[in-house]
Amino acid sequence: MNHNSPILEFDPAPTAILEPYIPPTSEPVPDHAVLCFFHEVLADLAEKQVLRRIGQIKSEIGPNPLYLLEQNGKRFLVLQPGVGAPLAAGFLEEIIAMGIKRFMVCGGCGVLDKGIAAGHPLVITSAVRDEGTSYHYLPPSREVVPSSEAVAVLEGVLQERGLEYRTGKAWTTDAIYRETAGRRDRRMAEGCTIVEMEAAALFAVAQFRGVTLGQLVYGGDLVVPEGWDKRAWYDRTSDRELMFWLAVEACGRLD
Repeated sequence: MNHNSPILEFDPAPTAILEPYIPPTSEPVPDHAVLCFFHEVLADLAEKQVLRRIGQIKSEIGPNPLYLLEQNGKRFLVLQPGVGAPLAAGFLEEIIAMGIKRFMVCGGCGVLDKGIAAGHPLVITSAVRDEGTSYHYLPPSREVVPSSEAVAVLEGVLQERGLEYRTGKAWTTDAIYRETAGRRDRRMAEGCTIVEMEAAALFAVAQFRGVTLGQLVYGGDLVVPEGWDKRAWYDRTSDRELMFWLAVEACGRLD
């Protein structure tokens, strides 16, 4: 079998032919940013004027708002980072290019371990790189990790709130319709408890660009050989709102 795949040809050059575009904003951006995958949470907060739109990122799926949040005397840039590793990494690149160095990400995940209840918080401590984007930012390896500082801060916030949570390894994959029983078994054998589409890429971009980033998710749909169970994945409004505000609190504590 030929393993000389282009995806393994890592190039450490610090610059590329196309460099990240810096989106214009109507006012200076803060030092911290929260990337929230729950578009309806952000839309609701914007409607209530908790978030104020100060710009946008453009892509072929349309404009993606950039919001400003002022909370407890601190300012945060807030955005929905798209779906899937390539788009999320591209949006993160553009936000980093704006000068922001501290990030928290919140979202949901598929659950491989039946012991993780729907809605249960989980701090991602590493991600198996079963996607393509991360290999353009770091040399080939099995896993990639987030910032240890960000992990510690997230755990501290959850503990202070008295919330039960888990830490764990994610399986990051590009192909939601190729999560086969065999691949699930292999990922679980190496310690993965959840599956999602972006963590490995976000962690790799953060390492490459030298910024601080952590990710908090909640247990969503159940991905097991007996059959997929969405477990009210899209209807957990209170869980999704909680993840956002936990991410904001944690982001504000990053030095």
